[in-house]
Amino acid sequence: MSQAEAKSYEKTFDKPASRKMGKRIGKSFDNSSKFVKGPAKSGAPKPYKKPFVPVDEAEKTRSFVQKRRFDKLAKETPKESIRLNKYIANSGICSRREADDLIMQGLVEVNGKPVTEMGYQVQKTDRVVFDGQGITPEKPVYVLLNKPKGYISTTKDDKARKTVLDLVANASPYRLFPVGRLDRSTTGVILLTNDGHMTKKLTHPSFAMKKIYHVTLDRKLDRTDLNMIAEGIRLEEGIAEVDSISYIEGKPKNEIGIELSIGWNRVVRRIFTKLGYEVETLDRVLFAGLTKKNIKRGHWRILTDLEVNTLKMI
Repeated sequence: MSQAEAKSYEKTFDKPASRKMGKRIGKSFDNSSKFVKGPAKSGAPKPYKKPFVPVDEAEKTRSFVQKRRFDKLAKETPKESIRLNKYIANSGICSRREADDLIMQGLVEVNGKPVTEMGYQVQKTDRVVFDGQGITPEKPVYVLLNKPKGYISTTKDDKARKTVLDLVANASPYRLFPVGRLDRSTTGVILLTNDGHMTKKLTHPSFAMKKIYHVTLDRKLDRTDLNMIAEGIRLEEGIAEVDSISYIEGKPKNEIGIELSIGWNRVVRRIFTKLGYEVETLDRVLFAGLTKKNIKRGHWRILTDLEVNTLKMI
């Protein structure tokens, strides 16, 4: 083979210098060189970068399990009309089969009249009553929120201030209501639900729901004042009795843990104000056995079936 023929042979079969060991053998998926105008680029191709997609903050609060629960609830949203037994079952009273028995016994009223017809279709505008109380076909939803500062615990505000409903807008296909209230400056755990019966139960004074707060004062709490609070401080409504109060272990003496069952308006703040202290921060860490564990400030989660059943047994 002549020297000229040898050079021609090398040009025909010599591999590009940019090819490296370990690269995919066979048909290549990198055809970018076909679309590059001008001389070929030297060196290895740049790694592929995914385009930046802004993430909605509300989506961050919803885990995979939470999203599945939400999707399930969305599918169960009632249509314009619905069978009466399903209407009753969706309200959480009983199963469809048990609802059929209630209908046959004439225990269910629609728009003020007993209905015993199987397969009766109920409209959204109809009023359904069982055992003397109105019911709705909405699936009960229970959302636990770690409330941040600056939000009020009402469904709407005339002053256009931010409410807790703004934080849980994507938590349920149904309208939710806060169970009890936390003032605008108070942070911590708060429950929201569309279950009116559960709301009345958890907020009624006779049930005395336990609440625990982490209080930070403007100065150290004197031991004498701590004992006075433990014995009960007189306020406008009467003696404000607390279940327990103590310094928080490992923290300065101006950080206090207080447990109480009374639900008077701003009662914790008023207790300390009565003794000349200013509450700098107030955080509710427990309500009705529910804590904010693993819930970031401003985020929420849907209660598990076990937690819901526990609330119903209280």
